[in-house]
Parts: sequence; structure tokens; C-alpha cells
Amino acid sequence: MPSQFRIPKATLDGAYGAIMTRVARRMWGQVPDNAYVLWHNLPVARAVFGFEQKVARWKALDPHLKAYAEMASAGVIGCSWCLDFGYFMAHTQGLDEAKVREVPRWRESDVFTDLERDVMAYAEAMTATPPTVTDEMVADLDRQLGHAALVELTMMVAIENERSRFNSALGLASQGFSDVCELPLAQAGTIGR
Repeated sequence: MPSQFRIPKATLDGAYGAIMTRVARRMWGQVPDNAYVLWHNLPVARAVFGFEQKVARWKALDPHLKAYAEMASAGVIGCSWCLDFGYFMAHTQGLDEAKVREVPRWRESDVFTDLERDVMAYAEAMTATPPTVTDEMVADLDRQLGHAALVELTMMVAIENERSRFNSALGLASQGFSDVCELPLAQAGTIGR
């Protein structure tokens, strides 16, 4: 499904644009649509790309839990681009695709552990407006994950909120990243409902 940009697609020009294009194609096979939107403001684009490189180096939280939390958050916001890219990343990181497929239905599915369920519930509670996180949720996750992983989980959900809200507001939709895996793309906005 092609994206419906709400502002024109920018041209990734200059040396930085050539590097960005080459790196994106090597990493993901194509340039993410959000790069074309961010390119309209190069200081913002550079800051976001630099920040995302730093975020990718965080390792306190299990990558499976991180992926489930990000997809649960994106689903609540209704960002089909983020779900599409999240499925692709889960595939490339070797996550169990049958399990990833169940994230939109995690409450009804029996494939998730109690910890995975707690992480997705927390992600949804953080994503709600206003947030519905409780002291009990935080205490339980802190006990199960430890301080460092809980901080990383919380920041990852906050970052996914930023990503999903930015992409949704500017009209980005699934661009076919998930075509490489055998996952049907969940309908955005159906997770947690």
C-alpha cells in the first residue's frame, strides 16, 4: 500500500543524501518513507538519525520484549507504517514470526508468557492519552526486568510513540517492508482493543 504523504516527498540530495540512500538500501532494501519527510528539515533529520543509531545500541532489554512493546504501542496509535517496519525488523532479527503475528491479539492468544503480556500491557498503558500506567505495573516490571531494562523499556515505548505519532500525522502508511515475511499486516488501531 503506497504512503499518502501530507507534505511533498523531498529529494535526498547532496553527499549526505547519497550516503543516507546507500545505507538505507543496504540495511532495509529501500529508503524508509519517513526519511523523505524528515529531509525537509536537515537539522531535524540528522538529529533523529543520530539518535536512532544510539538507540539501536541499547542492550539492557531483551530484543523480543522490545519488539513486542514497540508493535503494541504502534498498534494503539494506529501507525501502519510502524507496524509494517516492525514486522520487517522482527523478521530480520529472527523473532518467531508466528508469535509476532499474534501481537495484535495478545490478550486472546496463548503464545505469550506472563512477562511478555505485562510488557505489552505496559506499552499500551504508556501509549494511552492520558497514560494509564499504575504503580503496580511499574513495580511488577521492575521486579521482573530490573531497573536498567525497565528504563530502556519505558524509553523504547516513548520513542515508539514519537515515531508513530510523527509518521501518522504526516500520512505515512505501510510501504511494503513486511512483504519479506509471511506475516499479514495487522490493521492499525486494532491492537489492545
